Amino acid sequence: MTWDMLGHEWAETLLRKHMAHGDVRHAYLFTGPPGVGRRSLALRFAQALNCPQPTALGEPCRQCRTCTQIESMQHADLSVVAAESMGGVLKVDTVRELQHSLSLTAYQSPYRVGLLLRFEEANASAQNALLKTLEEAPEKVILLLTADEAENLLPTIVSRCEVLRLRPLGIDALEQALADRWNVPAEEAPLLAHLSGGRVGAALAHWNEPDLRNKRSEWLQDLIDLLTEPLRARFAYAERFKTTERETIRQGLQVWLSFWRDVLLAASGAQVPLVNLECEAEIQSVAQAVGMQTALRCTTDLQTALARLDNNLNRQMLLEVTLMDLPRLGYP
Repeated sequence: MTWDMLGHEWAETLLRKHMAHGDVRHAYLFTGPPGVGRRSLALRFAQALNCPQPTALGEPCRQCRTCTQIESMQHADLSVVAAESMGGVLKVDTVRELQHSLSLTAYQSPYRVGLLLRFEEANASAQNALLKTLEEAPEKVILLLTADEAENLLPTIVSRCEVLRLRPLGIDALEQALADRWNVPAEEAPLLAHLSGGRVGAALAHWNEPDLRNKRSEWLQDLIDLLTEPLRARFAYAERFKTTERETIRQGLQVWLSFWRDVLLAASGAQVPLVNLECEAEIQSVAQAVGMQTALRCTTDLQTALARLDNNLNRQMLLEVTLMDLPRLGYP
């Protein structure tokens, strides 16, 4: 097999069988957490459908012009749509533009492919607009959707797709793969495997972009420091972000949420690997200080803050409210 989809070999086998039996569906939905490999699997399938010189049925060469253009999402017969930014909204006009593109005859390949990324970000109008294409897909058109969970889409969308639910690798398996396949040093692989929660793409993103790891460490340290600070210091901290881009705030809140989820796990005594392995001592200390109920409340508050961030609320005020509700601790 040449798809090189670590942990998703079962999905590759299924898709190759559909091709071998001439039973390719008109729409597929790949679900799972960001970084698990949804987009990569969709692109590999698009390559398998359209590669002009496959090494075997369902095995794209991954080297020809068609394969390399699909890999970079620049192929003439591949239309990619998504919200303008992570956490944004995919609007109905974008879906209608896609429908027009898919109505055209394929330029140079057997199939015209529509790739709809993070489709949970599509508003109700956009999802409803796609239904017509799902119900009456033009011949030789394949729709590939990605989403975090099928349950976050309209049931009528899900029912018209072949759903493939992707899952992260085990932490130990990913740690080993990082060391063996990508030559990640032994001292780095455990941290990357834990902070990615077994998601190969997320682990590689942090490995290949050191700035991501540095920013994440800064957000973690800020949170740990703020837990011992009075309200005036927390308000001063929030004021620093009044003109910061929304996506930056989102990334920070997601890091804080991962910390409090770890605290919740530690407080409950669950035998589940922590995400923020390098902060294990602080996590255990906070868990002992606040208990499970407070950890659960903080986790819920951060989930709410992330949801409110999408509603264009004032970023400084959102951070102030979030920080004001966090407990103040006296551990070193």
